[in-house]
Amino acid sequence: MVRMMKGISETEALKRLRKLKQEYASRIQNEFETGAKACALCATPGECCLDDHFVNVHITRLEAAAIREKLAGFADEFRKKIDKRIDETIEKYGLSEVGETSAKTYRCPLYEKGIGCLVHGDAKPTACISHACYEKKEDLPPDEIQSEMEDLVESLNRRTYGERTQWLPLPRAIQELPRR
Repeated sequence: MVRMMKGISETEALKRLRKLKQEYASRIQNEFETGAKACALCATPGECCLDDHFVNVHITRLEAAAIREKLAGFADEFRKKIDKRIDETIEKYGLSEVGETSAKTYRCPLYEKGIGCLVHGDAKPTACISHACYEKKEDLPPDEIQSEMEDLVESLNRRTYGERTQWLPLPRAIQELPRR
């Protein structure tokens, strides 16, 4: 017997995604980030987000929708600047190619110097929530925790859009959705 999952609206899915991410961020912060250096104390703020040899965050369509929703709240001129940066990132790092992209790295276009992560707290991707400046390997969250969260996000994504969608590099996933 094949079990069908009941679909949900994107609006409802975004609410559930925010709740899941808040719970996940709280868990990471309480259980693991006690062993990490606080971002506010970093000598090179944003270095991890802007390192084009390090960042390779892939997200679901639902996560991209959450990011688009957050970006829609910014002033038009600022949002256009971010959209342009997203387009330039895709072009510069060859992220428009179809197929395997898990080894592609890029600078995150959602990091704004002087502000930080533009989607922190509201639409931050799971991999970014997991990341912190850990000084000892044993302080890192186990990979299984992030994998479990990604499975929950994928399940919510599937319930929303009716099928499994390809996880795409963050800039491309955002670009593929209509701009608000």
